[in-house]
Amino acid sequence: MQLEKLKGDELKQLFQAMLSLQTVEECYAFFNDLCTVNEVKALTQRLEVARMLREGHTYFDIQDETNASTATISRVKTCLNYGSSGYDLVLGRMDAEEYTK
Repeated sequence: MQLEKLKGDELKQLFQAMLSLQTVEECYAFFNDLCTVNEVKALTQRLEVARMLREGHTYFDIQDETNASTATISRVKTCLNYGSSGYDLVLGRMDAEEYTK
């Protein structure tokens, strides 16, 4: 787990802050203050790549729709196959809640 190297009070504080958010509007406000636009775009792109990979889309389709590089797609695929199951956890919960784009 890559984040194990960063484990500490500051990272725990960040995660607790994220867990305290209760609405999408609160998330907008927090991430607006916390991240640059490009950082948020990168995070949202990775999540969309993960969703599309889980649905069986090809690299070409994913690249065409998300503008993600093949390196990003490959890294997300590696996480889906060999990572900590974080994408599967979140996307599975979103599927269960009938999340729609």
